[in-house]
Amino acid sequence: MPVWRRILDVSMPVDLSYIPIGLACGILLNASGFNFWTTLLVSVMVFSGGAQFLIASLLATNSPMYSIVLMLFFLELRYALLGASLSKYLHGRSLGFTALFAASMNDENYALNYLKFSTDKKFTPDDALKVEHMTLLFWTVSNLVGSLIGKAVHIDLTVVHFALTALFLYMIVMQLKEWLLIFICILSAFLAIFFLVLTKSTLGLVISTLVASFIGFLIEATIRKYNPNSSLIHPMKNPAGSPVEESDDVDINEE
Repeated sequence: MPVWRRILDVSMPVDLSYIPIGLACGILLNASGFNFWTTLLVSVMVFSGGAQFLIASLLATNSPMYSIVLMLFFLELRYALLGASLSKYLHGRSLGFTALFAASMNDENYALNYLKFSTDKKFTPDDALKVEHMTLLFWTVSNLVGSLIGKAVHIDLTVVHFALTALFLYMIVMQLKEWLLIFICILSAFLAIFFLVLTKSTLGLVISTLVASFIGFLIEATIRKYNPNSSLIHPMKNPAGSPVEESDDVDINEE
């Protein structure tokens, strides 16, 4: 099997999922003032759907550049942790290779590569880099097609705000597995309103994010030190049950 076909087989689930999301992102970028070439640049240099939706929204509201840069920095800070978990598979590689690998990594291809590294001994860092570039190709082409569609279809800029809000609400809901996280989310919402009113700019969002994160860190560290069994920091029980719980019930019934 040719190398490109093997890499395509590995990355196909992510590649296909990028088509509708990339089209929507390209349309929103066009509605925010991006032309074909700037869409190409931002797709390649900022390989993150959440970041590109954020850029489109902030530019649509005429946010200052420093606010956009700071928001992107904190949004993408999670890649430091993702990169650290993959670093053990990149030992012996040059700094240039590592930099290129890091520049084209995102959440989805990270998950693919980590799974392949963990389960396939023949999977190499070169293969992982090709997976990143394959997903980047699908994402970029989808963005560009969406940008062309956006030129032919008038998009109300209010859609940009709706899309971004829906995206980040989904990201929040998918992480609400502990009571402490729910508390911090509610706290951050009140802090965001307070600092937005106080600063009268989107810089308030940056400040509220830092303050809420710091408070959450202090609370979690305190609980883990003095009451590690607290339900606040342990995953909430799924009312629908889980495969493990079901298997445990079967074992109990059999006994």
